[in-house]
Amino acid sequence: MINKEKQISGIAIKQVFLLVIILVLAGLICFNLALFIPSVLGAITIYVVCRKYNFYLQEEKKWKPWLASFVLMLASLIILILPIYFIADLLIDKLGNAQAYMAKFNIFLEKIHTYIDNKFGFDILSKENMDKVKGSVGKISTVALSGTFNTLTVIMSMYFILYFMLEKPRLFEKILTSSAPLKRANVSLIGDKMRKLIIANAIGIPVVAIGQGVVALIGYFIFGAPSPVLLFALTAAGSMIPVVGAAIVYVPVCVYMIAVGDTGPGLGLAVYCLVIVGLTDNLLRFTLLKKLEDIHPLNTVFGIIMGMNLFGFMGLIFGPILISLTLLLIQVYRNEFSDNETHPELQLPDKDDDADNKVDLIL
Repeated sequence: MINKEKQISGIAIKQVFLLVIILVLAGLICFNLALFIPSVLGAITIYVVCRKYNFYLQEEKKWKPWLASFVLMLASLIILILPIYFIADLLIDKLGNAQAYMAKFNIFLEKIHTYIDNKFGFDILSKENMDKVKGSVGKISTVALSGTFNTLTVIMSMYFILYFMLEKPRLFEKILTSSAPLKRANVSLIGDKMRKLIIANAIGIPVVAIGQGVVALIGYFIFGAPSPVLLFALTAAGSMIPVVGAAIVYVPVCVYMIAVGDTGPGLGLAVYCLVIVGLTDNLLRFTLLKKLEDIHPLNTVFGIIMGMNLFGFMGLIFGPILISLTLLLIQVYRNEFSDNETHPELQLPDKDDDADNKVDLIL
């Protein structure tokens, strides 16, 4: 006699079958539209940043939806996109000639190595390791630059998608909310956490990076560092890397200046960067980033590595968001299918006094 308790119910079979179909179709969509994934991520990022202003203009000021959308798109382009694109374009322009760049980099690295070896008797890198470093830097540069060449196409596609999000925001959020196969508390948790993560990554990290880059640029000009504008772009990009930060750029530059005989300016630049640039970093992080979502450094490290491989330069922002989103979805999965009905982490977000409290999905 068959034990009926061990039989798989017809409902469960239907659920599994439907889930398989959904996953297959989603996989086909993602595979064939993979080129537009950075554009979609960018559009969602800017939508979250502009969301409350969009509702304010459309619902409080009674602006036409198309006018509010175009104004916010223009503002985001000037404030958010152009500074990042400027740094990317600068790196492309300066490092576009890969052969000439690598020749200069090899001379730069050789002078630092020779100086440290002669001065302190410390062979910081053997010839074999030096060749490995040069090869690795060349590969990283090529990957970063090749991923950045399509930035303009990504931006154009991103704003095309963003317009339709901003024009009818209530409809867009209703579709997202109704499509999520989750409890309302989990949908609210995802919306609140994602809003904080996106704001921290899209605004906090670039502001800190550009702030450090500008302060370092002043020092590069004062002390006569080689290619100060290029070093500004590299310092801004390097400051996004946790732990080492901007030091990964200005420390080798200071050693190089001392190695070629500019001892005074090199030491002056070292003191300037350690004190002024370091103070700027701490000031911005403790005043700005502390008010935003606290992101673990490992999320940023692995997010940047993955993001650069997937999206090129834009991956500096999207990579950490995807890592944080993955961890968040694991938490939501545990909460969704746990036997306990009450979870302290699923408390609904505090009520805002903004106009955007009118929807359930808090982006």
